[in-house]
Amino acid sequence: MTKTKSIILIHGNFVNDVTWTNWKSHYEQKGYTVYTPANPGHEGNPTALRNQVHPALIKTGFIDVVDNISKLIDSLPEKPLIIGHSMAGMAAMKLLELGKAAAAVSIDGAPPKNVFPPLQTLKSVLPAFGFFSGKDYFMGSREWYDKCFFNTTPSDERGYAFESFAVPESFKVSRELVLNSFSNIDFGKSHEPILFIGGGSDNIFPPSLTTTLANKYKDKNSRVDLKIFEGKSHFICGEKGWDVVADYILDWYEKL
Repeated sequence: MTKTKSIILIHGNFVNDVTWTNWKSHYEQKGYTVYTPANPGHEGNPTALRNQVHPALIKTGFIDVVDNISKLIDSLPEKPLIIGHSMAGMAAMKLLELGKAAAAVSIDGAPPKNVFPPLQTLKSVLPAFGFFSGKDYFMGSREWYDKCFFNTTPSDERGYAFESFAVPESFKVSRELVLNSFSNIDFGKSHEPILFIGGGSDNIFPPSLTTTLANKYKDKNSRVDLKIFEGKSHFICGEKGWDVVADYILDWYEKL
């Protein structure tokens, strides 16, 4: 395969591109050109976004997220390595299916529409669908983030993590993931290499789900790999040891 020196890091729901700040510098120091686009309606400082929701947020769905990245890819001289976290793990799978990636990585990734999630996932993310909400968007409480994101973060560091990264999220993104046929994945189609990374203590997308997603791919001539990091939460890209995960991914990619 042709090795690209371009990497796109896509953030998941409930946070924005600020979560990739350390990863961007880390990979740039290793000679890569790194893009960390904010998904539509997520541009800005997290504190400011919590105080005043971006006007584009509530209109943003999963298709908009994929289209936004697809346009960026079309402007590049080469197909990139695409790394997505959480919802964006599913976006990475979709972009791989669309032939937009040299390789893809799903970190603690969401399942496509055609894979039913475990009960643990449904309990965690149900409020983010807004089916029973009178609001226009989802803003997780400190307690929700502590349970779903920061469960392996020391308790005295969780407040800082919330202030630094938590942002409002569109209901439309989650709804399109489970209701729109665009969010299906053809697991029988040939594809470029994909790596699934799971957190052993992820309370949203548990390692059993990550393993299920990796095992769904059926084309024998296409490469699929899986790595579970024990003790890591859904905040795997920001908690202590994030660089170990980042280096594992780059080592995987460079050895393809």
